Parts: sequence; C-alpha cells; structure tokens
Amino acid sequence: MSSKASACHRRARLPRPPSETHAARNAPRGFPEALVLIFAMIVAAQVLTYVLPAGEYQRDDRQVLAGTYHAVEAAPLPWHAALTKVPRGLEAAAEIIFFVFLVGGAIGVIRATGAIDAAIGAAIRALGGRPILLVGGMTTLFAVGSSTIGMAEEYMPFVPILVAMCIALKMDAVVALGMVYLGAGIGYGTAAINPFTVMIAKDIAGQDPSTGFGLRWALLAGMLAIGVHHILRYARRIEADPERSLVRDIDYSGGGHELSAADLTPARLGILGSFAAMIGVFIWGVNTHGWYLVELAALFLGVTIISAALGRVSANRTARSFTSGAAELTGTALLIGFARTIEVVLSDARVIDTVIHGIASLLQRAEGLGAGAAVVSAWGMLAVQSVCNFLIPSGSGQAYVTMPIMAPLSDLTGVGRETSVLAYQLGDGLMNLIVPTNALLMGMLLLARIPYQRWLRFILPAMVKLYVVAMLILAVAALMRFE
Repeated sequence: MSSKASACHRRARLPRPPSETHAARNAPRGFPEALVLIFAMIVAAQVLTYVLPAGEYQRDDRQVLAGTYHAVEAAPLPWHAALTKVPRGLEAAAEIIFFVFLVGGAIGVIRATGAIDAAIGAAIRALGGRPILLVGGMTTLFAVGSSTIGMAEEYMPFVPILVAMCIALKMDAVVALGMVYLGAGIGYGTAAINPFTVMIAKDIAGQDPSTGFGLRWALLAGMLAIGVHHILRYARRIEADPERSLVRDIDYSGGGHELSAADLTPARLGILGSFAAMIGVFIWGVNTHGWYLVELAALFLGVTIISAALGRVSANRTARSFTSGAAELTGTALLIGFARTIEVVLSDARVIDTVIHGIASLLQRAEGLGAGAAVVSAWGMLAVQSVCNFLIPSGSGQAYVTMPIMAPLSDLTGVGRETSVLAYQLGDGLMNLIVPTNALLMGMLLLARIPYQRWLRFILPAMVKLYVVAMLILAVAALMRFE
C-alpha cells in the first residue's frame, strides 16, 4: 500500500461525527430549531411595527447623532410582510452569504488534503506523553483554529481519540472535551478574523477589520491561560483521587479508538504554511489597501487552488470537496438571510431607530454614574448577547439579529462601535460553552459520554473566571471609547 493510500486508510478509521439531528436528541425535547426561532422573531418584529411609533435619528456617515431622534410618517406593513421580506433579507445579506459559501468550500478542500487532520494528529502524538503540554498545546491549537477560520465541527472526530488518550494518562473524558470545547469557545469569544462571527459583526457595524486585532490576540492568550489552568487543576485533582472524577461511574471500555491520523507530510506543511501566509497578506491588504470581505474571499479561493495543487487533489475531487464544504454551510447561510430579514422589517416600517431610542433611554438612567455609565452600557450589551445565544446558537445569525441595534446604540452611549463588536463575540463565544440548544456541544458530549449536568459542574467555574475577564476588558474598552 502506498503512503498516500495508507494515509487515506488511517483517516477513514477516524470516528464520524453524529449528524446535527442525532446530536440534537441530547438537547431539551421540544425546543425549537434556530430557524424556527428566527422566523418567529420576524413575525414578532412585524407585529411590533404596528405598536411602535415610527421615528428616526439623523446620521453622519452611518454614526447615529445623539439628541436627533424625531417622529416620522410611515405606512403600515402589509399582513404578508413576514413572508415577502425574507427574499429581501437574503438579498441584503447576499455578500456575506456568498462569502460564507466560498469559505466553506475552501475549508472543504483543505480538509480533503488531510492537512488539518494531520496537524491535529501530529500534535496529539507529540504531546501525548506529557499531560501539561498536551492540555496546553491542544487547547491552544483548537482555540487558534476557531479564532482564525471558525473551526468547530471539524474537531468532533478527535474527541474519542483524546478521550482514549486521557484515560490512558490517568485523566478522564472531561479533560479531553475540556481541551476541545473550552479551546473552541475561547477561540470564538476572542476571535481575531473568524469569518463567521467577528468579520460579519464588523461589517454590520461598519468597522475596519484590522481594528483591535492585537487586543483580541492578547485576550485570547489571557483567556487560554485561564482555561488551561482550569483543565489542569481538575486533571491533577482526579489524578490524586480518581473518585473525584465527574465521570467515574461511566464505562469507557470497548471504545476501540486508535490514535491515528494523516501523516504531516511536507506537502501538508506547505498547505498549512500557505494558510498562515494568507492571514498575513490579508492583514497587510487591510492596512495598506483597505481590503475587506471580497478580497478575503479571493484569498481563500487562492489558498484553495494552492492546497489542491500541493495535496495533489484532482480537479474533479477539488470541485466535489469545494461543493460539499459549501453545502455544509447552507444552514448557516439561510440563518444569516432570515436573521437579516428582522432588520429589513424594522427598517421598512421605520421603527428600528425607535427600538434603539427606547434602549438608549433606559441606559441613560445610569448617566449619574459619570464614566461608569459607559461601563454599564457595555456590560448590558454583553448580557444581551449572552441571553440571545440561548435562542440563537448560530453566531452569524445572532450578529444579524443584534448588531443592527447594538452598533448604533454604542454611538448613543459613547462606548464605541468596536466595544459593541467585542461584547457580541464574547457573549456569543463564551455562552456557547453551556447552551443546550447548541447541537455541536450536545453532539460532543454524546461522543465523550459526558452527561450535560456533569459538564456544567466542570465548566461553570471556568465561565465565571472568563466572564470576569470579559467584563474588565469591556469596561476598559468602554472608558476608552474603543473605535
């Protein structure tokens, strides 16, 4: 058997992740899907337009001017607006939707070369005999993957492998899943260029993609230190006393998961290197030529071609992998379009500024706190985003529901638009660690055989620490009017 065929055979032995439908069985029964919730919000938004008075703020280059809200005349929406506005929402979000498809296709091709699996597999083999390095190295690797290209579902095949390794090292499945999912949650919460969350939020808020880039990497490092310490503390506790394991009564025998993955060949190293170079080129383009989503999508397409060439993937297989990768994000694309419809409904009825004015009026009650009013506003945004994530576990969908309101609100409260973006991504990423409506979390818990209630006992103390850091960062950002 050739080395290439052997690598493909080893990849085939990796456990397949459960489907979203299967994963969702572990979620609370009867809880509606995200698309159902968002469509319900569209209907609710239409009903709201019949109750709220129409009004508008004056704007200066998309920025809302405080004290300029005034009533306007607006015709009521027709009874069927919740249906007819959906195509308008899809059209309004077309640039982002097609961007998501192109990125999904690119990731599909890169995965087809085995480069991603090889990198993770090599890290597991290299760090497996050293628990401290294993926890630190793997958690960091998963976090960086989520922060840059929005990886999450791709980690599922490695959950059983890490479970088997951790058990062999006198740890347990909670440590294994902690490395994967705590890393992914921190990566999303502090994302630097995640195309499915922070880039979409920045586009809605009209922010420069490079703003706060260094801050987000520093925040990633700080939160990673907290996450790794939390996992290691638990691991040392159960190593000293196995009876303190949260899954001590669960049988993990007969798993049959082997530590195997594609080899990290020079070609695959070249693919990973080309992706790293793409990030550098994009940062340069943003700072020197004002690049944004169109150019970033083009760079992803370029990396797709380079990856296929280095990985010796045929043109036909490249096309199939690209199409398959894009198809996997159809649900995400539809959520984006439906979520954008909420803004279309409120804007067409000319009541979206009325909603912003109402929230701003509530927050203005904190003006007696002086500079503390901005801090309270930033914390309020974090709270709103955290609660919304229970209803809309899709990060991109949540961005389109909340950012059209939060971005102008940041102008009125003086916290800065970049602060509102930071509040969005922190609330989205960190709350993903516990929301039972997230099919990915429930699927990974199923793979690791960890009951949801026991996962909460492990992760909640870490979330408290991470939210304290998030609130401190948002307080500083608000006081500095982070633009």
